[in-house]
Amino acid sequence: MTYNTKRRFAALLAVPVLLFTAACGSDSEKGDSGSVAEIKGKFGAKPEIAVPKDAEASEKTVVKTVTEGSGAKVKKGDFVRLEWTVEKWKGTENLGGTWSAPAADGARRQAVERVGQQSQQLPAKVLDSVTGRKTGSRIMLQGTAGELVGQGLNPQSGLSESDVLVWVVDVVGAATVDPKAEAEGKQAAPESGLPTVKAESKKAAAITVPKGEKAPTDLKEQVLIKGTGAKVEAGQGLIAQYTGVKWEDGKQFDSSWNNAGALAFQIGTGSVVQGWDQALVGKNVGDRVLLVIPPKLGYGNAPNSGLSKNTLVFSVDILGVV
Repeated sequence: MTYNTKRRFAALLAVPVLLFTAACGSDSEKGDSGSVAEIKGKFGAKPEIAVPKDAEASEKTVVKTVTEGSGAKVKKGDFVRLEWTVEKWKGTENLGGTWSAPAADGARRQAVERVGQQSQQLPAKVLDSVTGRKTGSRIMLQGTAGELVGQGLNPQSGLSESDVLVWVVDVVGAATVDPKAEAEGKQAAPESGLPTVKAESKKAAAITVPKGEKAPTDLKEQVLIKGTGAKVEAGQGLIAQYTGVKWEDGKQFDSSWNNAGALAFQIGTGSVVQGWDQALVGKNVGDRVLLVIPPKLGYGNAPNSGLSKNTLVFSVDILGVV
């Protein structure tokens, strides 16, 4: 995988993450005699979660639109870019989120997900709560860890199923892209010394490393198919189809075609390997890009990845941005 998995909140979730389930329910303020947290601050700014002093939390799960946006409604299967934070009701202890992550080159690190698919950051019920909301909306969810996280709760997190959690989620953007889409157009011949890419439709690309060539020590890239879409900007969620092989033996180690199809990730913020950040910002939607990434820009600093010493070769189709 191209993901940098260093996410603070991951400590709360067991692996694998809870699979997709039904939504928490419709918007409601209380529903019983308990209290509901107040969310202060505007959409796009770090929220402040205020809990009434000495109050007991509502016994029922609460899902509330704090601010309604004016963009398109999010549908199941859409790719979304989100800001989020979560706090514990008692003591209002912050348990993580995107607001605590430092910005890189002016772009904040945010969550990029596909609604209805398993997430490594957000419990299924929290992610699913954005369905039917308009982009530009801020959502609050309040409920017990047992209800909102369920079987995905990591026993080492220090939380019990009865602990009440308050989530705030901002829907920054959304895009509808066919997860089986691919770049279209005439493919250029590879430059001298670079691998060849044979991309059979709807299948993982066949990437052949040139025999007798030493792996380059610097990042190499070539646009094989030139797209006509918008330029990719740092901070956006990039939706891509990709295949990756190792230069050393030509063996495939990952492909979106072997999973659920196109994946999305934030680009230009350190959320993926440096080679992707450096090469794909500024490319166009519709491009097919060949990347050769040396260990220092790949997984060189991640010895547990199993790829720390490998030069990585990717064929990447840029399908959209969010």
